[in-house]
Amino acid sequence: MTTNKLQLFKFGDGVWDPTHRFVTSWLLSPWALFAVRASISLYAFFVLLFAIFWEIARLPNGGATARFSFSYFTILCYWGISFYFFFAALHTFTYARSGIPLLSRFSRPLQALHSLYYSTIICYPILVTIVFWGVIFRVSVPVGWFPTSFDAWSNISEHGLNSLFALFEICIPRTASPPWIHLLWLIVILACYLGLAYVTVATKHQYVYSFLNPKVAQHGMVAAYVFGIAVGICLIFAVVKGVVSLRVWVTETRGGRRGKFAKVGELQIADVEMQRFEGKA
Repeated sequence: MTTNKLQLFKFGDGVWDPTHRFVTSWLLSPWALFAVRASISLYAFFVLLFAIFWEIARLPNGGATARFSFSYFTILCYWGISFYFFFAALHTFTYARSGIPLLSRFSRPLQALHSLYYSTIICYPILVTIVFWGVIFRVSVPVGWFPTSFDAWSNISEHGLNSLFALFEICIPRTASPPWIHLLWLIVILACYLGLAYVTVATKHQYVYSFLNPKVAQHGMVAAYVFGIAVGICLIFAVVKGVVSLRVWVTETRGGRRGKFAKVGELQIADVEMQRFEGKA
């Protein structure tokens, strides 16, 4: 029994992603998938960098404000989105160009980390969107809407479009349903962030989020918020896992759309792999 449980933490010893699910789509060609992912990465980086320069240029003590922004889970997640789509675009580009993605040349631990990275991208943005619009917005923006166009654009980008980017990765690529073990790591990462939030209090003497401040939210409510977020990520992961499984079933099992693969000359890359690894399904 113990041996079977330990198997969950192994990287595996078979062929990893033999049909290139991470770099192909049931709807888009590899080149189109690369273009969309690269565009999302560029936009996300633009949002982050523009916001930093805007704060430095327009706000009193803007440099400190920009530095403090790296303590926000939202901003850390958005940097994660930026870099994920950058690397996803890079892997997709190498696959579209040669039929062999750079991801296939990685060591097994790095491949496993990319898979976990994917799980964070399809879950955390949804959590961020729900918490911001459901909890933070009504407290931080009591007038009902953002006071400036910049605030509206940056917040919609970071707390709205982030979930749209996640939905793209849930629905469009051929990625398989994430394993349940990833839920454990999602919770561990959130726990690590909680520690970071209180390290920020100790070093900067400022709470990142008011609901983590016992003087504002009271001790019982702080625990309730933390527990609620933990339950929230569990529910989000379960729903996302189900949606990805449904997408695979609808597009591949029912729709017969096995995917659009790279072509080198007249050879359809991954045809052999599809027959070998999925032909018995």
